[in-house]
Formats: sequence, C-alpha cells, structure tokens
Amino acid sequence: MAIIQKSDVGNTPFQKLLGHNPDVMKAWSALGDELENDGVLTSTLKEQVRRTLAQQNGCEYCKAKGKPDPSLFDEKTSLAAGFAEVYLKQNGDVSSSIINVLKESFSEEEISELFAFICFTTAQQHFGALMKLQP
Repeated sequence: MAIIQKSDVGNTPFQKLLGHNPDVMKAWSALGDELENDGVLTSTLKEQVRRTLAQQNGCEYCKAKGKPDPSLFDEKTSLAAGFAEVYLKQNGDVSSSIINVLKESFSEEEISELFAFICFTTAQQHFGALMKLQP
C-alpha cells in the first residue's frame, strides 16, 4: 500500500498519487507521454531502457511491468540499456570513455533524448519507490 491515499485525479495509480497536485500531475504526465513516444529514438528502445532502470530504482510498480527483453535488442537498444545500467551503478558519474562509446553510435539529438528519458524515468521510479507504490 502506498504511503498516502490515492486522489480521485488521474488514470493510473501513479497519476492518482501525483493527483493531489493536479497541475503537477498534468505537466508530469504530458512530459512522460512526450518522452515515451517515438522521437529520434524509438519507443521500443526507450521501453527497454525503462525496464532496465526499473530493476534497480526500487519501484515495485515499475518492476512489475517486466524485465528487459533481449529478443527486442538491436545494437542501439543494447548500447542504450547498457548505458542505463552504467549510469545507475556509477550514480550518474559516467566516465568520458563511456560517453565516447555512445557518440560512436548515437547522434547528439539521440544522446540528448536518451539522457532526458533516463533522468525523467529515474525520477518517476524514485517517486514510485518513495510512495511505496505497489503493482
């Protein structure tokens, strides 16, 4: 059970916890929707990164959506998910050599989107973990 009662605002359990502050919930959800959709990176790649992050960010609700599926990995997805793991293990202090590996396969636009997605998704998962949101 979450540490606070869910509000009546929002569609998902996550949104209902943010729904105590409707403007925050709407803005948060809009940014989440934007980042999850196909951009310069595919939504499939980003979902595998999300699943990778969920395994270590402590949100049971997020973990319940499944582990990464290696059968969906292409070269870019493997690199992105691997970077997400390094990011978590290094607490965000990623070495320039790791960044250089990304630069060999990703454009600047892709790196920007990947980092925004990783940071936002980590924030979502930390919120879920703090709230003790359950599947």
